[in-house]
Amino acid sequence: MTDRSADEDDTSQKSDGDAVPTGGGVKRHALGAMQSFRRSVLRAAEKSPLSPSGKGSKVTCKAEPGGSEAAAAAAPPPSPSLSAGSAATSPLKSVGGFFQKKQEDESWQKSRPLKRSKTDPTMSKSRKFPYSLKKGSKKDKDKDKSRTNVTEGPSEEKLEEKEEMEDLAEIDEMYTLPEIPHTPLSVMQISKLIEMEVLEEAHLNLLALRLEFQQELQHCGQDSPMDLVKKEKDLNLLYRDLRNKITTIVRDSNSFPCRNKGLLVLVARIIQEEEKRAEEAGGLAGSWMEAWRDAVDEGVRAKVESVHLEQREQNAAWLSVHLGLLGKAIVDDLASVKTELRWSYPPSFRVFSTYVRGYHRVVAQHLRKLEQQVTELKDLFALLDWIVNRYKSERIMANVSLQPEMREESSDLQLDEHFLEQLRDKYCNRVKVDVRFSLDRVIELENEVVWTKQKMWEQDGDDDVLDAPFHRDIFTRVDGIVKNAPQIDAQLEKRVITSCLEELKLFPKRFESEFMRQCSSLRPRPPWTNYHITYINGFTALQQHLEGYARVCPGEMENFRKEVKWLIARLTQRLEDQFKEDVKPFLRRMMTRKWLTNSDDFDQLYERTEALGEHCALMRPQHVQAFASHLHYHVLREYIGQLMKNNYSCKNRKHEKAAAKIRQQWENLVDVFRERKHGNSLKTLSHEWMYPVGDDLCNIIGQKKKADIKEHLEPMVKRYPDFSKKHLVAVLNFRGLLRGRERQLILRRFTELKNNNVGGAGAAYRDQSLFGDMQVSVNTDCLSSLPLSCLGFLLPDS
Repeated sequence: MTDRSADEDDTSQKSDGDAVPTGGGVKRHALGAMQSFRRSVLRAAEKSPLSPSGKGSKVTCKAEPGGSEAAAAAAPPPSPSLSAGSAATSPLKSVGGFFQKKQEDESWQKSRPLKRSKTDPTMSKSRKFPYSLKKGSKKDKDKDKSRTNVTEGPSEEKLEEKEEMEDLAEIDEMYTLPEIPHTPLSVMQISKLIEMEVLEEAHLNLLALRLEFQQELQHCGQDSPMDLVKKEKDLNLLYRDLRNKITTIVRDSNSFPCRNKGLLVLVARIIQEEEKRAEEAGGLAGSWMEAWRDAVDEGVRAKVESVHLEQREQNAAWLSVHLGLLGKAIVDDLASVKTELRWSYPPSFRVFSTYVRGYHRVVAQHLRKLEQQVTELKDLFALLDWIVNRYKSERIMANVSLQPEMREESSDLQLDEHFLEQLRDKYCNRVKVDVRFSLDRVIELENEVVWTKQKMWEQDGDDDVLDAPFHRDIFTRVDGIVKNAPQIDAQLEKRVITSCLEELKLFPKRFESEFMRQCSSLRPRPPWTNYHITYINGFTALQQHLEGYARVCPGEMENFRKEVKWLIARLTQRLEDQFKEDVKPFLRRMMTRKWLTNSDDFDQLYERTEALGEHCALMRPQHVQAFASHLHYHVLREYIGQLMKNNYSCKNRKHEKAAAKIRQQWENLVDVFRERKHGNSLKTLSHEWMYPVGDDLCNIIGQKKKADIKEHLEPMVKRYPDFSKKHLVAVLNFRGLLRGRERQLILRRFTELKNNNVGGAGAAYRDQSLFGDMQVSVNTDCLSSLPLSCLGFLLPDS
């Protein structure tokens, strides 16, 4: 006891006057140092964190100036200090002074360090740093709760609510720094403390080591000895280890929030203290807060990468499943941060906001990686929909479990500037590829199922027209793609419709080319006609299906209409050409000697015309009128045109029989297109003006008296302005009136009527062209223009 008091006296003198002890004081000082070292070694062996059975301890500062002597006596003497000039050094430097036993009930992992009121005398300014919380430990609360349960049974629920509220109390922003030890532990000991997550003791000793370094740096000035350089390297290594350990703790904290709760409090205080000392020598370069945020991002990244992701080959819905699991993981993790993790930090850390922003960054990077793996249209849409809609929705960032904290946060992913636009481009390009593939598949199926087997399409039950299902298949595919686009935005909808219409615009020509290549050999057999009418109807229906897209993309829709119109025109023209070829031989044999006595050729003409009428009835209404009118015009005009060919001249009063036959056949040809076929009335109102021509011509041909012909010229001149003199001459030749006075009188009367009709009643029929380009094989008589007095001797008696 005497030695200890003397030692304390020497220490006191040294501290007060900075004088080196002499004589007996030196011996007492050495003896006290040896005793202190032995006690520190024994105590370190029992309680050091390096020992398997040791519990560890927090730093306990030496008695403050002005404190009680009893408290100073109870504390073990400090280890020899390098700053005091002690030559006694040991591998376990200052172990005894550092691992003093605490007077607390719980272990060091869950303990509350005592709140300090003053800091190390070497510090110029006091820092508030409660490494401890301003509330009782969990263990103390459990004891209080058990006592309350015994004495106050009815208020148990209220106490539980109160304790829960206390657990959720925020850590104070201000703190009191525990006293920094005068003599730090060795580098190996501090490193071991960091490794074992005894962060408070490790950090305080690091600060002590740093202060020593700063003091020595001041004394040495510009010329730094090797020991100082070595100490700076040690500081850098230890600080790097501490930062790495903190990074690991923070990174894993959202996976194990309860286990790390106490550690996170220490982590936050260390970061705060190091941020304040950032400008001082001996620290680690770089912001500790930035390192903390990076650690949060690493933890978020680990969470995101841990979400299950199947291979495309194993599951067609691999991406949708992954995005669903990812959204759930985000919500669960942020809910854990909100309810548990953030209460281990002071408010300035803005923990919830940091994690939210971390997810915005990390998920955006994750989606960029996913995008490189996505090729299918459905997966591209799922990715777009998740980014634009689901991430911001109540399923994830707007989830009720994250409110009200999320109301103050942005819910936008931190995507690259052009990422979303690139994803839209990729989606639209894939739309084109898929639509093109679907259209090619339509052509392949048509060849396999129809053309190769020469299948005949049948009437559709609803429209009573020839119909093939390809137009419904195409529209179903296109509409299925388009109807999803507005879920993203109107811009994508327009681009998707444009992509579809651009591919559809090329489809008619590709279809026609393959159809003609496969089916040209079928002409003129029935399947050939059946296919043409079917595809006229099919492309018409396809255009009607797509008309709704004109509201969004009028230009592209107009381009598609033009392509369909041209295809239908070409298909229709082929049908017309084929019909004209079919009936040409029979029309050529009209108005001949055989025709007058035999009706076989006309019967064949009528049969084919009637068949054409039946085909017209199987067309859609918007095409049947024009098609039927055109072909009806052709048949009637060509039938009349045979009178102009000079194939036959009626003699011996056969003109009456010829006129009667022409009248009957004309009526049949007129009526064939007006008969009701399969419930459709084929009206050719656009060419009804032609119907009287048959009767008018028959009136000229069938007159018994030549002189009476002049009385029947006016209807022809009035109704058909393009009926000329050469056409009348051809009709007179067919009637058998080849020459004579009456012929000349008829021609003169015709000339008078033509001259008088110009600008008169005939003007109403001026646009009706029937005879204009009709071929006339006979030549007008060169003598017919001479006066009748000169030709009187040539005229026979009537």
